[in-house]
Amino acid sequence: MLSADWYPHARDDGEVIGWITADGEDWAAIDVLGRRVAGPVDWIAAETALEEVGLRFLADPWMLEPDLDDDASAPVLRVQIVEVTPSHEPGQGRIVVKVDDFGDMRRPPTDRHVLAWPIPGRLRPVRPGDPDGRTL
Repeated sequence: MLSADWYPHARDDGEVIGWITADGEDWAAIDVLGRRVAGPVDWIAAETALEEVGLRFLADPWMLEPDLDDDASAPVLRVQIVEVTPSHEPGQGRIVVKVDDFGDMRRPPTDRHVLAWPIPGRLRPVRPGDPDGRTL
């Protein structure tokens, strides 16, 4: 949940790329997924950290671990982030991912999964050894 003491930081085009919030006497930088990317640092360093991180990572493939409450035997899925909607209201923010279709517009739509915002631990960047989605 976004906090009232999180100050949005936007690119030159107005797109919010994260927030800066107090961290003791200093500041912390939070990206659009709700991850801490820097801190404690001064304000300028927090802005710089957000600008360096940017939004590029949203286009990268991600891995979605199974929800252990639903089906622990489900496979790890290679996914793409299609929506990030932070919210000031508890339980209203969300991250929507779809099973990676590698940009193939001829394929039928792939499954979508709605996750809570900020980013849950089961959604993570690709690591060496993860399935690439092209091999069985």
